[in-house]
Amino acid sequence: MRYLVRSVKYFLRMGLILALVIGVLMAAGFVDSDISRVFVNGYDSLWQIALLLAVFSAIYPKMGYAKRPALLPGSDEETGPVLQQVMEAHGYEREDRTDGVLSFRKRSAGDRLTRLWEDRITAERIVSGYELEGIGRDVIRLCNALREKTR
Repeated sequence: MRYLVRSVKYFLRMGLILALVIGVLMAAGFVDSDISRVFVNGYDSLWQIALLLAVFSAIYPKMGYAKRPALLPGSDEETGPVLQQVMEAHGYEREDRTDGVLSFRKRSAGDRLTRLWEDRITAERIVSGYELEGIGRDVIRLCNALREKTR
């Protein structure tokens, strides 16, 4: 279900960005304001573009989100504060959950908006540290920061 929600959000965001770009080009006079003359296939191009965006949106959650182990040896009492410190340094705040999984959300409303409220990073305890899950680029950044912190 989460995969579908992420796909729909990405589709809507990309559609909005494309519509804004085309609107700005039309308003600036760089392209004609009639859709039938802007695209080769006229109005048929709109559903073709939407189909292309749907394909990219269906693929994006598989490539854009990741689950990676972050090596952080030690007991929970030793590693918990290190994890908390790294997450706070990267703009995350701890979120209360009852299922035992640590969860962090971005503090900044602007960061949350640009990520379409898909900014949650979960940290599940494993033998060698934590397994982080969330937006791929953020997960990699946090895993590297945790590795640097333990050196």
